[in-house]
Order: sequence, then structure tokens, then C-alpha cells
Amino acid sequence: MGTMTIRVLLADDQVTVRAAYRMILDSQPDIEVVAEAATGTTAVAEARRLRPDVCLLDIRMPGMDGLEATRLLAGPDAAQPLKVVIATTFDLDEYVYSALRHGACGFVLKDCSPALLIEAVRAAAVGGSLISPSVTVRLLRHMTAQPTRQPARPGPDAPPPHEPLTPREQDVVAMVARGLTNDEVAAALYVTLSTVKTHLGSAQRKLGARNRVEVAARAWQHGLT
Repeated sequence: MGTMTIRVLLADDQVTVRAAYRMILDSQPDIEVVAEAATGTTAVAEARRLRPDVCLLDIRMPGMDGLEATRLLAGPDAAQPLKVVIATTFDLDEYVYSALRHGACGFVLKDCSPALLIEAVRAAAVGGSLISPSVTVRLLRHMTAQPTRQPARPGPDAPPPHEPLTPREQDVVAMVARGLTNDEVAAALYVTLSTVKTHLGSAQRKLGARNRVEVAARAWQHGLT
């Protein structure tokens, strides 16, 4: 009692995918799917009408795609930005970069575990972010190989941490940089999930990172791995 319910809008052109997401999310006591949309245009209209806590958007949809919908709902020009998580089959670099630039605070692949999907929604709802570990690791390979290709990404001259990381924060950041999920980090360090989230949040603040990918990137750049 007294727990706030996270209201979620689903947007995907496949009915079966929306049904699977609804089943996963509605099974959680703190999450409720309040609307569904099959196109980006409908998603934007419904999101503006209902003001859900989190919008879970596919990228490839008829008419307006998920990236444009993200820009309209969460981008710098949005008057009242909403929290957007991208869930897609396609993990192309351009999609990831565009989604993050347009204001998305999460990026997961459709074949991710139900637990990761739920974690991404919960993270977005409280102002955090979660990017699929497999995407994180692949992005870091590109960052390392071609550091000047995407100016929006953290470069090799990223500033050092605002204040030193504690040994435990370094452990957590190093594991995130290797692609482990929060649950896997908790199991490896024999600590609770909430403890991992606390350490990761503190490290993210100290590193001046906006999301999980930037935390991992800073770790590689500053030798924290």
C-alpha cells in the first residue's frame, strides 16, 4: 500500500509483441500498461494525452518511426518531456546513438530477459537509465576503435571523475563495462540489487555520466576496467 504504480504506454506494430510486453509488465505489482499503439503517430498522440510514466517504443513502425516519436516526446524541444525506453530487434549503432540523442533513457533488445525489460522500465520511471549490456559492450568496441567518429559520444579526453570512486564502486563499474546486468553484478559481489544500484548511481554521478553506456565508456577511458 502506498506504492506508486508505474504507468506504461506500449508502442509496437506487432500485436504479439505488445501482448507479450503487457503480460510481462502487468504481472508486476507496481507496473500497469495503460495504453497500446501500433504506430509512432498514435504513440505520440496517446502519450501526450495520457502522460504515462514510461513510453516503451519500438523503432520500426508504420508512418512515424520510434526514433522520431522519441524526439517529439523526450527530445530537447519537447515542452514536457516524457521518459522513453526503446525496445527493438535492431541494435544498429545509428539507432542507439539517435535514440540517446533524442532523449531516450533506455535501450533494450526484444530478446532480452523479462527481468531486464522490467528493470529498464523501473529505472526510467525514477529518472535512471538502462541500456542492454550486449549493446553497451558492442558500443564500447566502436568507441575504442573509432573515438572520433561520433562527437556526441564520450571521447578519449573525457574528464576524470569529479571525486574518486570507492573500491566497491570501481568493482561495480568494471563489471558494468564488461556487460554484466545489475543482477549479475549483485550475484558476483554477494550483495543486494539495491546495493548495486546505489553504488552505480554514485559512480555515475562522480563520472558525470548520463547513462549506463557512458559509465562503461568512462571506465574504459580511465582504466577502471
